[in-house]
Amino acid sequence: MGNNLSHDLSTMDMSLEQSITIQLRSNHYPPVPYSMVPICIEAINAYNDGDYSKRIDLPEGVSWRGEESAPANAIIEQHHLENWIEYDED
Repeated sequence: MGNNLSHDLSTMDMSLEQSITIQLRSNHYPPVPYSMVPICIEAINAYNDGDYSKRIDLPEGVSWRGEESAPANAIIEQHHLENWIEYDED
């Protein structure tokens, strides 16, 4: 169900913020905190701009491998955001 919901959310007529909020809150257990929504959107934008390794500051109380920032590609992977990535068809 998880990947199907992600795909549906990524193609529905709703804002990116709304679809990511549903993804993080309904498609993960335990639900990912709301504070990660803008972080995930920043990671999606960085990844789509080709900046896969861009370090993104995490909200207070969240860490990645003991660090206060994480690369965009790790955020995408950990939060199952692949359906929001724009792939070149070349």
